[in-house]
Amino acid sequence: MAMTWVAVAAFALVGILTEFARRLAVQLALTDRPGMRKSHDNPTPYLGGVVIVIGVLAPTAIAVGGGDPRVRILLVAATAVALLGLVDDVRPLSPYPRLAIEGLAAVTVVGGQVEIFGNWLDYVVPVVWIVLITNSFNLLDNMDGAAAGVACVTGAALALPAVMVGQRSIGVLLIALACGCAGFLPHNWTPARIFMGDAGSLFLGFVIAASALLVFAPSGHDTNVAGPLMVTFVATVDTCVVLVSRHLAGRPLMLGGTDHVSHRLRRLGLSTGQVALALSGAAAVTCLAVIPVLRGWLPAPVPLAIGAGLGAFLVWLLLKVPVYAKHDDHLRTT
Repeated sequence: MAMTWVAVAAFALVGILTEFARRLAVQLALTDRPGMRKSHDNPTPYLGGVVIVIGVLAPTAIAVGGGDPRVRILLVAATAVALLGLVDDVRPLSPYPRLAIEGLAAVTVVGGQVEIFGNWLDYVVPVVWIVLITNSFNLLDNMDGAAAGVACVTGAALALPAVMVGQRSIGVLLIALACGCAGFLPHNWTPARIFMGDAGSLFLGFVIAASALLVFAPSGHDTNVAGPLMVTFVATVDTCVVLVSRHLAGRPLMLGGTDHVSHRLRRLGLSTGQVALALSGAAAVTCLAVIPVLRGWLPAPVPLAIGAGLGAFLVWLLLKVPVYAKHDDHLRTT
């Protein structure tokens, strides 16, 4: 019952408040302006992420109440990451304070609670992974409907294993996240009338990454590794494509550009809406592939090996799509 009203509340809050946030962003001149390394053609308001955060956190906090302390900590840490993103939307920050705050937030959520290696690495690797996935979702937010669509599908699909392993409070949070993104999508679908900005993309990435670790932590070693990687497959592949292509092209790794998976799919002839649907569909398949593992129908190394092989193949294939114009040659380094 709690999941039902949380889902309805999250969807309604975000769906209704987003238009007010759009108008406020216009009044405050908080807009993302077009540029050479951006795919949109018109100034588009930010603040959509703020509405997503409110729509997800408010119903979840009421439903969870004084329940699972790990979820309460996750809510506070995710709020801090969202505030970091909002500051970055208003006045861009250097990578170092961003990474420091994201790392601190990750430590508060999973520090020492996730057992993968059984040694000191359990205090380091989960934190680094959460920071990586948080920023991977930030990178994924580069085209109308892409990040919101993937997060919507991932949240809904990850909620199922959360309930299966007895993590109902985390399941409530993930359902709120999925429905909040669903409420945002009509406003963000092409042509987008508002963007979520860093406040939204960092928040979504952080919640999904941390939740995945907490959901699969009680499972065996293989599932601890396979589960989080499979539910973040799309964001991980996108980040790998961007980093490898920029390295091979001699471009700065931190320089923005239209060289993501979404942009490459557009070059192959897909429309913006089709790209968002393709990425969301891929996320749904890889997320639901975890269910047979949790049920014991399939050994975890099998989908993990398949996913790793498929991911490497997709990275190799997508790198063949030309995305750098000749006039960008001055960006190359010797």
